Amino acid sequence: MRSALFSAENLEKESQQPGMRLQNSKMLKIELNGEAMARVGSMVAYQGQVQFQALGSGGIGKFIKQRLTGEGVPLMKLSGQGDVFLAELAKDVHIIDLEPGDALSINGSSVLAFDATLQYDIKMVGGAGMASSSGLFNCVFTGHGRIAITTKGTPVVLNVDQPTYVDPQATVCWSASLQTGYHRAEQLGLGTLLGRSTGEAFTMSFAGQGFVVVQPSEEPPVQGSGAQQQGGLLGGLLQ
Repeated sequence: MRSALFSAENLEKESQQPGMRLQNSKMLKIELNGEAMARVGSMVAYQGQVQFQALGSGGIGKFIKQRLTGEGVPLMKLSGQGDVFLAELAKDVHIIDLEPGDALSINGSSVLAFDATLQYDIKMVGGAGMASSSGLFNCVFTGHGRIAITTKGTPVVLNVDQPTYVDPQATVCWSASLQTGYHRAEQLGLGTLLGRSTGEAFTMSFAGQGFVVVQPSEEPPVQGSGAQQQGGLLGGLLQ
């Protein structure tokens, strides 16, 4: 049987070391020997002896935070030995190595998988208040290990060395050391009162020294109201 489909670039990539690696730009392969965390529904194939477990509330603190931040995409625990292939709507996949002392803030909709050695917590975006219906919460990862994130298209990494403003739905992740807030980008006036809008009413603001990863596409605003509207993208990471 002959086909370009069976070319070397499409064949499964093998490695001698367990852990995460890119199968291709759209798919993550975890050579599992123990445990890892992944986005529910992201498994597209697996080989070997692998168990999938939906995570619980993770303790009373995270349960309370989940109630505050609304519902979102939950996580599942992968355990056992084998190869697990993960993807999310054909988005681009990127792997980030965190070292001790690093801290990464990430939009929950961009989390694909991470090593069980990493710690995470939910934080409110500083200065957000009730300014926007976008997700006002982000997940902060610390520790030593790998995390796989997704972007819609090829992202740009902005070096924050001056005041920086990004559309909340295009923001993927940023240095946790940055100061964040919400900035009104659209000027109020007669046009606004008449219902005219630029579509850019609010942006996230970043100050300090660090980086912001921005994707060339906007995630749709979270549906719902109140707390669900504010934190739907991150709620599942609390479970």
